[in-house]
Amino acid sequence: MMNCEQATRLMSDGEDRDLSLSEKAALRLHLMMCVGCRRFSSQVGVLRQAMKRWVDRDDDGDGGDAAPPVT
Repeated sequence: MMNCEQATRLMSDGEDRDLSLSEKAALRLHLMMCVGCRRFSSQVGVLRQAMKRWVDRDDDGDGGDAAPPVT
């Protein structure tokens, strides 16, 4: 049985690579039983969306809210 540390690691890894079928199944089973990890998964999703919006906003080429260079 997967513990919370392993589950959160897989959730983070899943942002960078495709999880194997067995990893997905084990993670899904853990998430069905663990409210804390479900919350963590939801928070990761919110962070992903926020960062995507931030990157998309800065793609207009004006530099966004970047700090001026230090002289």
